[in-house]
Amino acid sequence: MATHHLDLAITNAKILTMTSDRPVVRALGTRGGRIAVVGEDREVLAHATSATRVVDARGATVIPGLVDGHAHLDREGLRDVFASMEGLRTVEAVLDRISSLAAGAEPGQWIVTMPLGEPPYYEGEQPFPTRFQLDRVAPRNPVFIRPIWGYWRHSLPLRSVMNGLALEALGPDGIRACESWAEFERDPVSGELNGRVNEHTFEPSVEFLLPESAGRFGEEARRSALLRSMRTYNASGTTGIYEGHGVADEVGAVYRRVASSSELTVRARLPLSLPWADATDIERAHLRAARVSAVAGDGEGDEMLRFVGVSLGSTHSSPGVHVRRKARPYTGWAGFDPGSSLDPAELLPELIECARAGVQVAAMTPDMLSVFELVDRAIPIAGLRWVLGHINVLTPADIDLIRRLGLIVTTHTNRYIYKEGREGEKRAAETGGVPVPLRSLLSAGVPVSLGTDNVPTSLFGPIWHAVSRESRSGRLDSQHERIDRYQALRAATIGGALLTFDERRRGRLEPGMQADLAVLSDDVLAIGEAHIPSISAVMTVVAGRVVHDPDGLAGQGSSSW
Repeated sequence: MATHHLDLAITNAKILTMTSDRPVVRALGTRGGRIAVVGEDREVLAHATSATRVVDARGATVIPGLVDGHAHLDREGLRDVFASMEGLRTVEAVLDRISSLAAGAEPGQWIVTMPLGEPPYYEGEQPFPTRFQLDRVAPRNPVFIRPIWGYWRHSLPLRSVMNGLALEALGPDGIRACESWAEFERDPVSGELNGRVNEHTFEPSVEFLLPESAGRFGEEARRSALLRSMRTYNASGTTGIYEGHGVADEVGAVYRRVASSSELTVRARLPLSLPWADATDIERAHLRAARVSAVAGDGEGDEMLRFVGVSLGSTHSSPGVHVRRKARPYTGWAGFDPGSSLDPAELLPELIECARAGVQVAAMTPDMLSVFELVDRAIPIAGLRWVLGHINVLTPADIDLIRRLGLIVTTHTNRYIYKEGREGEKRAAETGGVPVPLRSLLSAGVPVSLGTDNVPTSLFGPIWHAVSRESRSGRLDSQHERIDRYQALRAATIGGALLTFDERRRGRLEPGMQADLAVLSDDVLAIGEAHIPSISAVMTVVAGRVVHDPDGLAGQGSSSW
């Protein structure tokens, strides 16, 4: 690649190229959105011109842009659509917040807030008021304090609160429609509904029975939320994402809109999430011919946004799914289609057709490993890089099967190591397996990609989990599955590129590769182990363009050559 007229040069850095021939260099230069040259300062600056932006990294570590293998990118910005309830420790404080919101609302206008509690997990006791208390501070407005998205915390029930006007809007029919999974509390004296709702499903569904004016995420809200989300992910050095659950058409349309205005700052690889469960045989044939065939192989799109493969890898859905299906195309927090799961008898032939067409498939539940094996017996899938996501406990036999099927795995270490590590080890002991056996997978030659699942958003948390095997309750017994920092960084860069056959385009910093990189606040290979999760990006570059630079590194101490 020609190296004259560099657009950007980064010097005086510790650049981890993730290559074997020159693993560490001091400088690099970009042109036309790609890496043009790497080496010593003088090697790079020899190609600089008066138009080159030269950045002195002041000794900072530079890495390839991180790729989140299970991101839920669009979901992060949605946390800011409704009024925050963070930091409210008493019922009085909650009522004061609602009173303030009511003072600025027109009569009849819905007041909808974020859940009570502290993100990202919303654990512990929260000060839930009753409908009667809410009615006193907001008598003219329906009020709905939303429940959490259940997979943030992974414990039930999900709690929300409605005032009297909100309950009236839901109505007796709405209450009856969700009584199989939702409990509407009653006042112990009067027997009246007290406004508190407990949902026994991880995907909140009562809200789908409320009027559309009751705090749904509209297209413009999703667009602005996606822009905020990308800024958050860029701030920790993430430059690419893969959505293992797939995206419904509602979310895919927003990505297309943002891409059309050249506002994407994160490369997105999006499997389709389609309404298989509600489709007739004729409609399923149409989905295969018109939708699935378009995302075979490299998929449809460009280097910033590509729809690739399908998420059709689950044999179960959570309670309340029939209500969520009726709300289609709206998907709420999920972002994926509520009818994308099929029972095994219907799922197997669809997967065989995907294999026949060369379509990549992503699966999210452990039972899918045996289903993939059945598909492979009909149509070999090695080479298609089907994805087994959210890996938890795996046995040696599981790992061998994953290797033989040519699968790539994505992790959810925020849950299975950090939050539930001890519980996972107990389950593993019963099955002869190991929770999140990263070293064993890598030793077997299985590609591994790290993912955040959006709780929280920085991949430096999963990197730390992989290195330390430490849960919030202490070190796990399965220390033999620790991997070193360099291996973890490879999983967060090259591993993410492998997910969508992008390893020849990104994941390494060498000439010809896409110029996606992050200048870090600390050296990931040298900082104290416990501090790895606190690492952030002081500058992030995507396609050679600076997309995150809070301290002005690209301006301060830099110059034209």
